[in-house]
This record gives sequence, C-alpha cells and structure tokens, in this order.
Amino acid sequence: MQSFAFAAIGGGLIGVAAVLLMSLSGRIAGISGLIAGLLPPQPAHDWRLRLSFIAGLLLAPMVLNALAVPNGIGAPMLSYAAMIPAGLLVGIGSVLANGCTSGHGICGLARLSPRSLLATATFMLTAMATVLVMRHVI
Repeated sequence: MQSFAFAAIGGGLIGVAAVLLMSLSGRIAGISGLIAGLLPPQPAHDWRLRLSFIAGLLLAPMVLNALAVPNGIGAPMLSYAAMIPAGLLVGIGSVLANGCTSGHGICGLARLSPRSLLATATFMLTAMATVLVMRHVI
C-alpha cells in the first residue's frame, strides 16, 4: 500500500477518534491535555479513559506495522540523544500554546476556535521554517 494511503487512513482514524471522544465523553482529543491529566500531583478522575486513549495511540501503529507493513518504517533519522531534547521542547511548546497540534489543529479548528487557528498557523510556519533550515541551510 502506498504511504499516502496509510496517511489518509491514519488521518481518518484520528478524526473518528476525536469525534468519538468528544461525543462520548465531552473531552477534546488534545494529547498534551490527556497526558497532563495522568501526571502528579493528582491524576484526573477520568484517568482510565485518558490512559486507554494514550495506550491506543501507542499500540495502534505497532499493530498496523505487524499486520500491514512487516518491514516497518525504518530506523529513526536522529539519535535518541537528539530526539529526547526535541521531544521536551515540543512538550514545553505545548504548555506555552495551551495545547498541542492535535488539540488545536484537529479539534480546535473543527470548533472554529480563533486561538486554535493562530496556534495551528504558528505550528505550521515553524515546521516549514525548520524543514527549510534542516534541508537547505545546515
């Protein structure tokens, strides 16, 4: 199967998951917010729902990889020494933006939130600038 087909299927599944989470629990499928509710000082009362959603996010690609793409997607392009600080910076950015790409880009835009429109535009412009620098400057 072509990679764009996997992307389309994955995007559709993310959309369905976001709609189901909102309609069944009233929660926005913002990953940073779901994870934050699992952390101390006191986990949220709906920690089982949050943990289940996060577990699904982690397990679904593994199952798909095992069933549909036995050769996998390849090795990471960067070392863990580079990816861990990058992940921490993304987490800090999520806190500063009061949400992550999934919360703002998928759920916030669907609700026509002006704050989410600005946040998503910032995410996208930053991503484009990063690719430009990484591919053509460095």
